[in-house]
Amino acid sequence: MDIVLTPQKPREKMMQYGIETLSDVELLALFLRTGTRGKCVITLARELLKQFGSLYTLLSSELEDFQDVHGIGVAKYAQLRGIGELARRYYNARLLEDSSLLSPDMTREFLQSQLAGEEREIFMVILMDNQNRILKHCRLFSGTINHVEVHPREILREALKVNAAAVILAHNHPSGNAEPSKADKQITERVIKCCQFMDIRVLDHLVVGRGECVSFAERGWI
Repeated sequence: MDIVLTPQKPREKMMQYGIETLSDVELLALFLRTGTRGKCVITLARELLKQFGSLYTLLSSELEDFQDVHGIGVAKYAQLRGIGELARRYYNARLLEDSSLLSPDMTREFLQSQLAGEEREIFMVILMDNQNRILKHCRLFSGTINHVEVHPREILREALKVNAAAVILAHNHPSGNAEPSKADKQITERVIKCCQFMDIRVLDHLVVGRGECVSFAERGWI
């Protein structure tokens, strides 16, 4: 007699082997909880990922993007958007509450969570002490879909308020292409010169796109 092995459910697999063993499909199914008539939750999760191409695109899509997707109504759409917002708030709380030294990976994860889904350009600054521990982070400037006006003196003013010794600059490209522009390079140079007067170091400028992040420091531009 042939023995048919039933695939382990995501929750059971997580409890036995750990959350990190779940695939993207299984993690998504864990949050969706139920499928639709004639379609189990694993199949629904797999079809959603295939149709949208990635978790990022799926979790940042608007309700109208699901009009032709069978099985996704307002309730499940709310669940999907809730996952993305919960991740954003998690990284926000982690950065503030840990007050830990920033690693390159942690910085990228945080900035992706904060900026990748924005529909217009946002310019952020992370302010740190002389041991690179977080003092504060803030969205200083917001602009249009392809431009944001940045004032170096405002960045310096915020740094002086908390006696920051170093800053990390960051902004997003809503187009999804994270490649820095000529204007990005020029404003970075202006901010560096402005901060040098008060002996404040600019450690990096990161440009956030869709699923990617370009570091000025890694490119050797800072």
